[in-house]
Amino acid sequence: MAPQGSRAPLEFGGPLGAAALMLLLPATMFHLLLVARSGPARLLGLPPHLPAPAALWSPGALLLWLTWLGLQAAFYLLPARKMAEGQELKDQSRLRYPINGFQALVLTALLVGLGVWAGLPLGMLTEMLLPLAWVATLTAFIFSLLLYLKALMAPASALAPGGNSGNPVYDFFLGRELNPRFGSFDCKYFCELRPGLIGWVLINLALLAQEAELRGRPSLAMWLVNGFQLLYVGDALWHEEAVLTTMDITHDGFGFMLAFGDLAWVPFTYSLQAQFLLYHPQPLELPTASVICLVNAVGYYIFRGANSQKNTFRKNPSDPRVAGVSHLLPYFYLLYFTALLVHREARDEQQCLQKYGLAWREYCRRVPYRIVPYIY
Repeated sequence: MAPQGSRAPLEFGGPLGAAALMLLLPATMFHLLLVARSGPARLLGLPPHLPAPAALWSPGALLLWLTWLGLQAAFYLLPARKMAEGQELKDQSRLRYPINGFQALVLTALLVGLGVWAGLPLGMLTEMLLPLAWVATLTAFIFSLLLYLKALMAPASALAPGGNSGNPVYDFFLGRELNPRFGSFDCKYFCELRPGLIGWVLINLALLAQEAELRGRPSLAMWLVNGFQLLYVGDALWHEEAVLTTMDITHDGFGFMLAFGDLAWVPFTYSLQAQFLLYHPQPLELPTASVICLVNAVGYYIFRGANSQKNTFRKNPSDPRVAGVSHLLPYFYLLYFTALLVHREARDEQQCLQKYGLAWREYCRRVPYRIVPYIY
């Protein structure tokens, strides 16, 4: 039996904050799903038509959701392109993880493609978003309860730094066990990227198919949303190993916070842009779309570079690629010419002042910056 109570400071406002978030987060998700399809689509205020409680429950949605989880779990268990070791744990051991998330994305795409070719009405998925979100939320609650009960029997070395406060509500929310596993199946690692992120892509694709059915073809805006967000998901799964150094894996327990976030919040709120476009078409001309693509490309370049450097540093802080300046010699030219140019500018300032007098002062008033505009 693991000891109760930890000295780590409580986050998220403690037990009351955790309880509030367990109600507020699902309520916010359903609010967003409803307003996305409403006429005004206002972020604040109630949607004009609230669904009947019966509209949230569908045996078909439950079956589809469980099939989806089972399919992704089966892909997880397939032979991986490589096995990676996680960060060192309290007992100096390292867990091993299959790196096959991108493989799961490709296999899912192949199955969906075959289904569409065989006549699968993919667009009908958009009519099931509310009941699917409901069963995903129920799954998160039930899964979190099972994980909490499992963690009661876990050794102290297996607990998360902040998830064993002794308060059941807080620990249920944050998660007591750091890496809950059933055999080699790591629950947190599986949920982190696969069902939710790949589900997000599938929902986007279903919305695109539904728009094509309603309007004859998908809009350019819908194509861009699908393409940009597929790039993000594909990037995350291609660099799946990088998730092993993130706070979610190395620090946070696996409780309701991550279970709901991974299984429900991600697929049903991250697809809001595509949902909005289905119910509120937005005309987009090619020149504007080109600018948007350029901005996205620059943002992606910065995003990928920053995340790659962060992961490299976490794995090896002494890596010369991210460990700062280890030798000044290669930077001599930069330092020398910076000092030379600043000094030269100061000399020019004095010479011009002596030569031109008041005319130089008037020039400096009109051109106040010496070398770098708005800086120096």
